Amino acid sequence: MSTYQLRYHPAAITPGGRWLITGLIAGAISVLIFHQGAIALLNLVQSGHHPLYSTTATSPWGIPQIWSQVFWGALWGVVFAAFFMGLWGGALLVAGALFGAFVLSAVAWFVVDPIKGLSLAAGGVPTAMAFAFFANAAWGFGTALGLVLFGRPRRLGWDAS
Repeated sequence: MSTYQLRYHPAAITPGGRWLITGLIAGAISVLIFHQGAIALLNLVQSGHHPLYSTTATSPWGIPQIWSQVFWGALWGVVFAAFFMGLWGGALLVAGALFGAFVLSAVAWFVVDPIKGLSLAAGGVPTAMAFAFFANAAWGFGTALGLVLFGRPRRLGWDAS
């Protein structure tokens, strides 16, 4: 006698390595497309002026800022993929936007900025805080979109076995 799965759950058949590598790649690419795209949109509506694809050297190694952001975006993509492997579709996209907006912004404000000698929470300036929320939410959405599109094997047709 055969048994049939009544509800298909993609996480049940997703190899963990594939999912995490996709999170790494999606996080890196999301910085280049979604994060920088959000910054471009915000600059366009005069909400702030932040340089796009900045090649300003970062300390201590002098790496261009954009490549530092891509590196950290890739690492955060792995963290996001590890925590949200059980989600898929629209739920994953919403989780990505919320993760980017809240977690990345909080880490930037309360961990990274004090290390760099900057004020906490973007100095409490509402427009600067909203800028960070929007740009980081765009990164999270882009990373989640990459995971939705490429993170799981496609199920083609019905399995007769």
